[in-house]
Amino acid sequence: MIKYGIPEFIGNLLKPVMNKLFKIKSSTAFILVMSIISGNPSNAKYTRELYLNNDINIYEATKILCFSCFVSPMFILGTVSILFLNNHKVGFFILFCHYIGNIIIGLLLRNYHPSPKEKTKVSLGKALKSMYEKRISNKESFGQILTNSLINSINTLLLILGVISICLVFTTIIDNNINLSSVLQSILNGSIEITQGLKYISLEALPLKIKCVLSVMILSFGGLSIHLQIMGILSDTNIKYMPFLLSRLIHCLISGFLTFILFDLYFN
Repeated sequence: MIKYGIPEFIGNLLKPVMNKLFKIKSSTAFILVMSIISGNPSNAKYTRELYLNNDINIYEATKILCFSCFVSPMFILGTVSILFLNNHKVGFFILFCHYIGNIIIGLLLRNYHPSPKEKTKVSLGKALKSMYEKRISNKESFGQILTNSLINSINTLLLILGVISICLVFTTIIDNNINLSSVLQSILNGSIEITQGLKYISLEALPLKIKCVLSVMILSFGGLSIHLQIMGILSDTNIKYMPFLLSRLIHCLISGFLTFILFDLYFN
């Protein structure tokens, strides 16, 4: 996708949003859109590719990484709301609070090394032309494109599955060796692997409001599993991890607070 001008195409269309709202280069819109659609750790994958391709600098990479860490909407609307909490209405509410929390992070960081304002106007024709020119400049054959795509996808999937497996082992060891209340145990599991934590929280005898708050906080933090995946993807770059960690902690608090104060308004 990076080689075929898609970041430039999406960035051209969303230039006013990225430039004026977040004060960041328009091509980072591609990372934001792809993360919203597919969930993390795609934000790290595409941030890495744009950075190594010299499309964005270190500050823009750090900045977009901090507010593009979204959980897949299908996971929230399907697994969390229907399978775990058995309430489809809850899914849209959690999705809203989770996404708004990330947007707030982006607004808080808008003055962090702002990118120079891009003066070219938004144009669908120019966006399509730019994408076409970049596509024809790429001399790879269809076979090379297919092979490279498969290799990249398999490597990413192996990393994700490996990290998830390790984290599931951690949660099993903790469950068998640490005596905590069931709620604290669920939160601890969620801070390591979100699916495990969300599953156990859904089984607790807690009010729906508290379940929603805890669920959205776990989703927004991401768990050790997501953090390790992102660290692995970015391991061959000099993009710093600490700003991302701090943004996850802040996002966790913001989304949890939004869920708490808006819950009664949403369900009344």
